[in-house]
Amino acid sequence: MLEPKRVKHRKVQRGRFKKVAGRGHQLAFGDFGLKALEPKFITSRQIEACRVAITRRLQREGQTWIRIFPDKPITKKAAETRMGKGKGAPDHFVAVVEPGRILFEITGVSESLAREALRLASFKLPIKTKFVMRRSVDGK
Repeated sequence: MLEPKRVKHRKVQRGRFKKVAGRGHQLAFGDFGLKALEPKFITSRQIEACRVAITRRLQREGQTWIRIFPDKPITKKAAETRMGKGKGAPDHFVAVVEPGRILFEITGVSESLAREALRLASFKLPIKTKFVMRRSVDGK
């Protein structure tokens, strides 16, 4: 008698922050950027709050890129649930951010406006960040 083929479910583990960013650590699209200095999970809500803060400050000037994507599901068991019965359901999604990773990029605006917009965005994040700019950018 043939047994049905067992399906292995992929459990996503939390992992550890041991390294600095191996990729995504240089400006690729814009002239100004916001770089992470600490390792942390950034939630999709925090990324959206940063995006709103940047676009409000720029007032539809220039162009913005979001360089991180929340593709890691974080699970949570329901409140007042007994132990066992498997892993909890996905609750929210996070982006794994390592030190050195570029989070946001801006182009088409002055340095002072970009600095101010990214400063407002950094207040929405739970990590320390740094304003970076392309070397070839001269005072526009």
